[in-house]
Amino acid sequence: MNSGKWATAAASLLLTTTMADAAPATVSGPNALALAGVVALYSPLLSGEERETAAALFVGEKDIPYAKKITITADKIVCRVSNVDITARSCELTFRGKKQTIAGRRASEVFATEALAGVPSDGAAGSVFAGLSNLNCTLDPKAIKQKDGSGANCSFEPGN
Repeated sequence: MNSGKWATAAASLLLTTTMADAAPATVSGPNALALAGVVALYSPLLSGEERETAAALFVGEKDIPYAKKITITADKIVCRVSNVDITARSCELTFRGKKQTIAGRRASEVFATEALAGVPSDGAAGSVFAGLSNLNCTLDPKAIKQKDGSGANCSFEPGN
């Protein structure tokens, strides 16, 4: 194979890998509830009642009066954990262009929940990153109360 064919094959592989990495992902059930539950706490787009309901559903409270569906969205979430300074962990959450940074235990919770939901991580220069964009989760309190595994769905694009 000549160098031109190698370059074409390499470019094709790179494009295929990049397109696969950017493919939208979906998650439902307990992992979707976990992702929606931890992100809802930081969303300025939700009412206080919606945030409280998402948190209550996530911890398994039984008597939840709120019955409307709740939509949790985020433009982007990028978490970083250092594997050199093991005390360093942070996440930057972006909601409608407004960034919010969290650190410590809160960031660790978001980072771990991203992993639970299938968000791949990537390492670079002493850090491990996990990120997603275009998060869109729907919680249906009525369906969740039925305890049949339904009522929580999320979609997102994996990647930093």
